[in-house]
Amino acid sequence: MNGEQTTHWRRTRSLMWVTLVIWFVFSFLVHWFADALNGMSFLGFPLGFYMAAQGSLVVFVVLIFWFARAQDKIDRECGVAEDD
Repeated sequence: MNGEQTTHWRRTRSLMWVTLVIWFVFSFLVHWFADALNGMSFLGFPLGFYMAAQGSLVVFVVLIFWFARAQDKIDRECGVAEDD
């Protein structure tokens, strides 16, 4: 691998790990601690209930768009974008 490929892979791998950590937090940790989160409220609903019912789904949709945009930026900066 040349230097540009190594940089691309390093940045892509870092983005992947950040995305997986965010996914793990909102897939598992929020739900494991839902009872503790129910002490707070959001829009009149207990926070744990809200995050289990709607909040995590919203985060996942935002995460998908953020990941695609960030990966496209990495691809363009490293010269491997699909439409270059």
